[in-house]
Amino acid sequence: MALLVAATSSLRRHRILAELGLAFEVFVPDCPEIHDDADAVRTVSVNALAKHAACARLHPDAWILAADTVVAFAGRCIGKPTSPQDARAMLLAFSGATQDVFTAVAMSAPGHAAELRVVASSVTFRALDDAAVAAYLETAQTFDRAGGYDIATHGEMIIASHAGSYTNIMGLPAETVRDWLLANGHPLPVRPTREQKRQ
Repeated sequence: MALLVAATSSLRRHRILAELGLAFEVFVPDCPEIHDDADAVRTVSVNALAKHAACARLHPDAWILAADTVVAFAGRCIGKPTSPQDARAMLLAFSGATQDVFTAVAMSAPGHAAELRVVASSVTFRALDDAAVAAYLETAQTFDRAGGYDIATHGEMIIASHAGSYTNIMGLPAETVRDWLLANGHPLPVRPTREQKRQ
C-alpha cells in the first residue's frame, strides 16, 4: 500500500486523520500563500493546491493530502492573531455574530493529479465582553489559531452554535476526506466521523 503523506504541520489535522484510522507521514511544505480578502474560496483553493504541488514533487508515488483554512468575517479573511492583544480584539469583534469557515482539501492518489474539495461551515458566537474573552484565552491559549479560537478547545465558552462540519471548523472536514479516500480505493478503516458520533 502506497504511503499517505499529510502536507500540513497542524496537530489538529494530524489528530483528525488519526481518528479516521489513517497511518500517514507528515511533510511541511514551504511555498508562498495568497491572502485575498475578497475571495475566501480562492484563497484556500490556491493555497491548498500549492501545498499539494510542493509535496507531490517530492512524493510522486504517495497518496497526498493538503489543506488550507480561513475564517471569513465582515468582508475579510481572518488569519492567526499577531499578538495576544490582536486575539482579544478578534474575539470581541466576533461577539454575537456569525462567521464562515472555509477549508480547501487537495487530495490525490498515487500517480494522479490533485482533486480539490472546498467545504464551508458557520460559527455563531455568544455575546462576549472583555472578561469572557480574557477567561477564554487564558484557559484555551489559542493564540496560534485562525481567528484566535479553536472550537475543540473550550469552544463552549465563546461559541453559541455551529452549522456544517465540526471538523471543518477545526481545519479538516473528516467526512470529506473519508469519502474521497474510499471512493478512490484507499483501504481506509470504516470508522464513524465526529459528526456521526455526536448524533
